[in-house]
Amino acid sequence: MAPRVLVSDALSETAVQIFRDRGVEVDYLPDLGKDKEKLLEVIGRYDGLAIRSATKVTEKVIAAAANLKVIGRAGIGVDNVDIPAASKKGIIVMNTPFGNSITTAEHAIAMMFAVARQIPEASASTHCGKWEKNRFMGVELFNKTLGVIGAGNIGGIVCDRALALQMKVLAYDPFLSEERATQMGVHKVELDELLSRADFITLHTPLTDKTRNILSAENLARTKKGVRIVNCARGGLIDEAALAEMLKSGHVAGAALDVFAVEPATESPLFGLPNVVVTPHLGASTTEAQENVALQVAEQMSDYLLTGAVQNALNMPSVTAEEAAVMGPWLKLADHLGAFVGQMTDEPITAINILYDGRVAEMNLAALNCAVLAGVMKAVNPDVNMVSAPLVAKEQGIQVSTTRQEKTGVFDAYIKLTVVTERRERSIAGTVFSDGKPRFIQIKGITIDAEVGEHMLYTTNEDVPGIIGTLGRTMGENGVNIANFTLGRSARGKDAIAILYVDDPIPQPVIDQLMGTGLFQQVKPLRFSVG
Repeated sequence: MAPRVLVSDALSETAVQIFRDRGVEVDYLPDLGKDKEKLLEVIGRYDGLAIRSATKVTEKVIAAAANLKVIGRAGIGVDNVDIPAASKKGIIVMNTPFGNSITTAEHAIAMMFAVARQIPEASASTHCGKWEKNRFMGVELFNKTLGVIGAGNIGGIVCDRALALQMKVLAYDPFLSEERATQMGVHKVELDELLSRADFITLHTPLTDKTRNILSAENLARTKKGVRIVNCARGGLIDEAALAEMLKSGHVAGAALDVFAVEPATESPLFGLPNVVVTPHLGASTTEAQENVALQVAEQMSDYLLTGAVQNALNMPSVTAEEAAVMGPWLKLADHLGAFVGQMTDEPITAINILYDGRVAEMNLAALNCAVLAGVMKAVNPDVNMVSAPLVAKEQGIQVSTTRQEKTGVFDAYIKLTVVTERRERSIAGTVFSDGKPRFIQIKGITIDAEVGEHMLYTTNEDVPGIIGTLGRTMGENGVNIANFTLGRSARGKDAIAILYVDDPIPQPVIDQLMGTGLFQQVKPLRFSVG
């Protein structure tokens, strides 16, 4: 059955056609996002939801989205999506961070020119029939120092354009390496140095707890007298009231804002001040950008729903289509390893350690970790998936660690999972054979070779005669067909295990019958998702 997507905001017909051409059913209802009650009524029918900014995907909407797997935002900002609620529900939230990068960067440069030459006020004055040539004395951008706060995708484009204008560029970004800064032709500095040296400051950082009010009253006071400030990133990065006071005092010579702490911004302490340029969040508002982000979100959502590829997700590691094809069996193995340990563990888990050996260590470990955690958590909560599992683990205070190492044994690659509780450690290892089928290769340090099936039985016992016969006879007497039977032991007469792959679920009376023989320390039915 083809996946079904709802488009609840205005997207181009080309983007809608992409869904159809890819084999995704799509309902294009561009006004539905404004009708909260109707959206709640219908959202349960869909696997995907494509939006712009008008649709508010609240916790209530997410709770009603019984089948929703992915939310795609055509644009960068996702303030209209409750990401924590989506993550808990296991719904991927994607955005399109690159489709409007050039457009937003160009708007920042345009705003810089506008505030440097007081273009909006000069235009308004001239429209009124005035000729106030001496009133609007501007400054050049040439040879001025630009401070860029946030030198990522959009900030990097602004840096490039500023260098072309022969400006000197300082960049403050904790994630910017010295090597990358050299490649870009900018000087990496700390925030205090940027504030004290920059003639112009432009912001290109997301709004987080660390960046909120990054230009606070205190930081604005540290700026160079006569500085001009541009914000085309997110509202809330600047203390607007403090900026207004700095403009009135003359310490800040001008400001240009496309974004505000509260939007729509119908009032602001900045409105009406001289040499303050304001626009209504137009950073991404070009024909090209709107088309680009629409096409991109349609491609991304289709890729995920049809192939499992994850791009530009905000709550899950990205997995390319190529990675998804190669990693599919390994992701399944990771889930199986987690599911085994999760079903075997009946006390609180304190730590999860994951070892990747050989070629699997070079794969996308962030995604594999999510698959392991999902397998573990599903034993308690079947609704957990790769999106929600890391959040669940964090909420439970579980410490997750990852180790990678070069090939050490007979297998080209394997994954070993160790789960720690207050009472014990439990470990299992597995690999993927050339046939693409996951195998368990070690349990409790005992070497085995067990194919994974939907229904399995795991037993532990001392290595004594009669185990095989007892298991086979008991299964046969109760009509349980064995598809695969694997044994292993630590040493003769010591710890031994058996793992059976059977065709159907094993009834509880059969488990009780086996335990009643006195031969087994543990008899545990297991179930794995192998579809």
